[in-house]
Amino acid sequence: MKSGKWLDAAMFPAIPCNLERLYKHLHGKTILITGASSGIGKELALLLADADVHLVLTARREALLTDLQKEIAPKAAKVTVIPADLREDAGLEKVSAGLHALPEGLDVMVSNAGLSINRNIFQSLDRPHDFSRTMAINYFAPVRLLLSAIPLLEKNNGHILNVSTINALMTPMPDWAAYQASKAAFDTWLRSAAPELKQRGISISSVYLPLVRTPMIEPTRNYRNAPALTVNHAAGLIARTLYTQKRTVRPWWMLAAGAASVFVRHAPTSAQGGNAHGRD
Repeated sequence: MKSGKWLDAAMFPAIPCNLERLYKHLHGKTILITGASSGIGKELALLLADADVHLVLTARREALLTDLQKEIAPKAAKVTVIPADLREDAGLEKVSAGLHALPEGLDVMVSNAGLSINRNIFQSLDRPHDFSRTMAINYFAPVRLLLSAIPLLEKNNGHILNVSTINALMTPMPDWAAYQASKAAFDTWLRSAAPELKQRGISISSVYLPLVRTPMIEPTRNYRNAPALTVNHAAGLIARTLYTQKRTVRPWWMLAAGAASVFVRHAPTSAQGGNAHGRD
């Protein structure tokens, strides 16, 4: 086994997803997946394609959503696609209207859409949109969708699953101000709302993922050889959480990584540009 593969296996041990249990738990349910056109969202939709469920898939790229709908069509799941840009009011209103038009309501919301940005603060001095765009998709979009969807989820004793990042649990790191602030904002919002939602019968799960090998990370050269989850592995962890409804899922080494981040944050940084990548 190559050294890189060995390290991946050690850091990200396989945790099996019981498909029989998954499909039984989700039988007859309606599931919203944001950011479904590629990467983790797409892989999760394909994993659920053989279940008797109604998948409501949303993302910006309509052509990719349509292709995914066609791929799933011969299988057991029913699919509804709602092309929308969740950074915009019109997109949020379109998805909310689509959810409220569902006769069966909504059982599960998988908040997966996101934007990652790695940029030194001095490269953002004349780029305030680095922060407004990141907050728009990572914080305001899921909050506004949930404000609309919570009554639907309450009726069905639903489940909210947030696809988060280990960055939200670590000491704030240089070059990640926009990303960490936006992901931590929604993570804090959801944890704050969780007791209130639980009283109304809504379960909350947060899956804190490390680096995942998706098209989203390709532009960042430093990530290409870094330890990372495969998309299949990440989707499997999320799917498993759909039936275990575990409150938090995080890597086994997260405690040590959090402690190490206190020291790493003081290392010299580069002010040479940066990268932004979306997950939709």
